[in-house]
Amino acid sequence: MMKTFITAAFAYLSKLGYIGIASALMVEVIPSEIVLSYAGFLVSQDKLTFIGAAIAGTIGGLIAQIFLYVLGSYGGRPLLLRYGKFLLISPRHLKKSETWFNQYGAGVVFFTRFIPIIRHAISIPAGITKMAFTRFILYTVAAIVPWSILFIYLGKTLGSNWREINQISGSYVHLALLLSVIAFGLYFAFKIIRKNKEKSNYEELKK
Repeated sequence: MMKTFITAAFAYLSKLGYIGIASALMVEVIPSEIVLSYAGFLVSQDKLTFIGAAIAGTIGGLIAQIFLYVLGSYGGRPLLLRYGKFLLISPRHLKKSETWFNQYGAGVVFFTRFIPIIRHAISIPAGITKMAFTRFILYTVAAIVPWSILFIYLGKTLGSNWREINQISGSYVHLALLLSVIAFGLYFAFKIIRKNKEKSNYEELKK
């Protein structure tokens, strides 16, 4: 049943081109890795350009996250607990994303984009806490762009074997996660250094 649905969905996406790829990522009934890999397959068939597919992937992914951010900002936690299941986000995922956001701050919006499920749920606490929208967009795009490029490239490389993406993508996702951890560590260290410097300057002014 699901396989038939996915086959039909991709046949339809192929006809819609860039709009189809962006729309599929906005709804994300099918995981983004699979949609982007299929986009890579279409690139290998010269039905899409690589840059165009990457732009469509970024726009679709970003709109999906903005939607969740707005839900969090205006609907709050009660709304997501009640209707989150329709977005494939369980109370457990919401709680974990809130814990991470409260513990690590806004930078986690970038870091968690490479972790399945949590990468979508993290936009909700960002909205609930009224994280600066421009910063939210910046961190989200910074993660979506390399994610899109990676899977489009893999799909293009695999060609007609793009359905095997789950079998080969693991090592790439782990590498992306490692790089994001390093980036997040540097970001966190920078925040600590800046905070200590501001504290030191403040104490100097008090003397």
